[in-house]
Amino acid sequence: MTMPFYVSPEQLMKDRADFARKGIARGRSVAVIQYADGIMFVSENPSQALHKVSEIYDRIAFAAVGRYNEFENLRIAGVRLADMRGYAYDRRDVTGRGLANAYAQTLGTIFSSGGEKPYEVEIFVAEVGDAVADDQIYRLTYDGQVADEHDFAVMGGAAESVTAHLREHFVLGASLADALRVAVAALGHSDSGDRVIPASDLEVAILDRTRTQQRKFKRLTEERLERILGGSGDGGPEAGPAAELPSGAPAEGPAASAESDSPVAPPVSPPVSPPVDRSGPPLD
Repeated sequence: MTMPFYVSPEQLMKDRADFARKGIARGRSVAVIQYADGIMFVSENPSQALHKVSEIYDRIAFAAVGRYNEFENLRIAGVRLADMRGYAYDRRDVTGRGLANAYAQTLGTIFSSGGEKPYEVEIFVAEVGDAVADDQIYRLTYDGQVADEHDFAVMGGAAESVTAHLREHFVLGASLADALRVAVAALGHSDSGDRVIPASDLEVAILDRTRTQQRKFKRLTEERLERILGGSGDGGPEAGPAAELPSGAPAEGPAASAESDSPVAPPVSPPVSPPVDRSGPPLD
């Protein structure tokens, strides 16, 4: 009768942790960054169908790296939990902290269980508040540990180099356009050199506290990303100095004001004929 190999609990946990970390490092990084009006999630994701960032509830969003089927199961479970709690009690009872605790219990149980492999995922759970100080960002690792993040955080891929770039260029209270440019530049930064990530390969979503709707989650379209990253700001497309002027119309400026101040001949009114008397002879 053969005896099974003995593996110490410390070695077993170390092997499971190394296995999970290697799987997570193979994916592309996801950055979460606070800006003046909310929380932004930025990731390099060429796929238009498989999202790394999703909505969980009114003010809560979810982002993940690692195996898609595993973190998609976690996302669906979070949506169901939030819907059930909001329906049974009140929508205000659904909080990012409660969801983070639920995810931590699930991930910790799976990691410590010897019957299945650990999940190769790391996730962000973020909740936007009425002010910047009320925002909540939680980072959960493969073994169920929870960390409360502030200002910005990065997970997956080359997280160390991206975090170092954000630490140097992050500005508290920046606008959406400025925060997006910093995040995209950080995702393209590496020790071997910087690269430009096209807007078509980006997945960007925000939790915007200024939205009048109850749901604060919103995805940024490729067209809007191109406008922001192209330098035209967060508004409409740029217009040239005379692009909107019809042909022959005077441009604004001193020349236009000089033309308007020049004397203009008064209009000549047409001659008016005298009225015709149509009363006729008086009646008897």
